[in-house]
Amino acid sequence: MKEKEELRLQKLKQIEEEIYNNNSDINNICGIDEAGRGPLAGPVVIASVIMPRDSMIEGVNDSKKVSEKKREELYDKIIEEAISYGVGIIDHEQIDELNILNATKLGLTTSLQELNTKPNLILVDALNKIDTLGIPYKSIIKGDALCYSISCASIIAKVTRDRIMRQWDEIYPMYGFEKHKGYGTAFHIQAIKEYGLCPIHRRSFTKNFV
Repeated sequence: MKEKEELRLQKLKQIEEEIYNNNSDINNICGIDEAGRGPLAGPVVIASVIMPRDSMIEGVNDSKKVSEKKREELYDKIIEEAISYGVGIIDHEQIDELNILNATKLGLTTSLQELNTKPNLILVDALNKIDTLGIPYKSIIKGDALCYSISCASIIAKVTRDRIMRQWDEIYPMYGFEKHKGYGTAFHIQAIKEYGLCPIHRRSFTKNFV
């Protein structure tokens, strides 16, 4: 690993290292992040992951800063190295019923229930008033760009959701889900106007387009 990348990763791990150094009773930190709060279609996906303290996977970063191809590679490495991980998938119908914030919070709790190792502390990207099953948590603004374990979670969530949307693209190819993953691009909005809504569109998000 090049020195520049090693220094970047050390900086990305600074929050976790300070917690470990100042709290001898903490040995497992869980990072949590989501993908898909903003799209017009498909689920919101939330990932929880506990990485080893000495983990230094080259290229890990906020998923939005990593190419789709690189995210797939990193996903495999993260899954292989993780102490434990869990994923919560909340579909479009639940999003319409609960609203996107509450759906995301539900997915967070679901992802924690999937862990086979209980963390001592949770670091989550910018969410508060959440059910963490009694586990202490800290909310970090822009945590996916500032915290290694949250970055790892962001990649798991993003890759999982992208794969789901590619599957939906095979069923509804006219909407271009493979390219935009359900986000409100000009192409997607035009497709909605031309073809109407498909079953996976979020009705609460698409009222202005039909």
